[in-house]
Amino acid sequence: MNNTALLLAGIPAVQKNLYHRIQFMVGDPVGWIQFPNQSEANGTLLICRDIEMDRAKKHSTAQRVACPVDFAPDSGLSGDRETATAQAIAECLCRQNITSVTSDRSLSLIYINALKERGIHIEYNPDMGVLERRAKSPQELEALQKAQEATESVMIKACQLVSHGKARTDGTLELEGIPLTSEVIRSRIDRWLLDIGYENPGSIVACGPDAADCHFFGAGPLRTETPVIIDIFPKDKTSQYNGDCTRTVVHGKVPSDIERAYNTVVQAKLAGMKAAKAGVTGESVHRATIGVIHENGYETGLPSETSPATRCAMVHGTGHGVGLEVHEPPLLDFKGPRLVVGDVLTIEPGLYSPAWGGVRSEDMVAVETDGCKNFNKLPDTLTW
Repeated sequence: MNNTALLLAGIPAVQKNLYHRIQFMVGDPVGWIQFPNQSEANGTLLICRDIEMDRAKKHSTAQRVACPVDFAPDSGLSGDRETATAQAIAECLCRQNITSVTSDRSLSLIYINALKERGIHIEYNPDMGVLERRAKSPQELEALQKAQEATESVMIKACQLVSHGKARTDGTLELEGIPLTSEVIRSRIDRWLLDIGYENPGSIVACGPDAADCHFFGAGPLRTETPVIIDIFPKDKTSQYNGDCTRTVVHGKVPSDIERAYNTVVQAKLAGMKAAKAGVTGESVHRATIGVIHENGYETGLPSETSPATRCAMVHGTGHGVGLEVHEPPLLDFKGPRLVVGDVLTIEPGLYSPAWGGVRSEDMVAVETDGCKNFNKLPDTLTW
């Protein structure tokens, strides 16, 4: 007879596997248990803070809801809320004669220690919660498309703000007498997103050589005839799902080498999209993307100590999964796993050079049986 329960524990607002399973958002620690030989619909218990019980009964997917006091050990509960939750989980399992649990990659030491103290064996399942989150439901796909549409609506404004600036004699940009800097654009993006119900961890607005570091957020003045990478990845405060979109904008005349690099990136993105479908690997999509990069004479991979400043290369993978987190499985890179129907991915090739900066274009797609659906509608252009 199977005597192993499934366990997820932590703070749902932080641990997305847990939130995805219980569909209940709270900033306090909880424990979710599925007892052995029971279906998820008929054998699940959520242990949460007492003042959250009524809300959990209404909104969570758990069949039963309890609080730590319901499972206080003989020695009593700790005054620390998370420790008390861990103690209650262990006590609950002992009362049910559960001798082992299976959990996911997010289970923290506070719960592991409480279980071990009661002699409960812990089995680690690295795939628990991963495939469930990758294969998005129709409702999740709708939420992600909505988030991407909101992201694009702000992207247009940000790119136009740069494109419509005025060049000063020193090449820096201003708008209505105000210097246009990475910080100014980023602040505007934050406010625009807040107005439509999104929270933003901070967008990338990187100009010139700063953008050669593909994840540098950018700082200081923006300049004419210089590529500015804008990468926006906000979260819908209602659905909790994320958008993620990148475009590159150049104020004024576009230098020919920048235009050629950007056209290559766009071609590479289209090749990646063409390759993306259920059953192919993330590595296959990545190889299709970097194949275009190589065909156009550019390099891939990180630079060496002897690489020249003129080196221009794609230094990262093709993309990643998006959902409750901006970065989640699968990866579109070497050793990337097979794609499944419902995977939502970014495809975001870029080219970077210490001499002049970088260009990148990023769309979000949903994997289908025979291809992928692009959630983006924005054009691929350097002038806005």
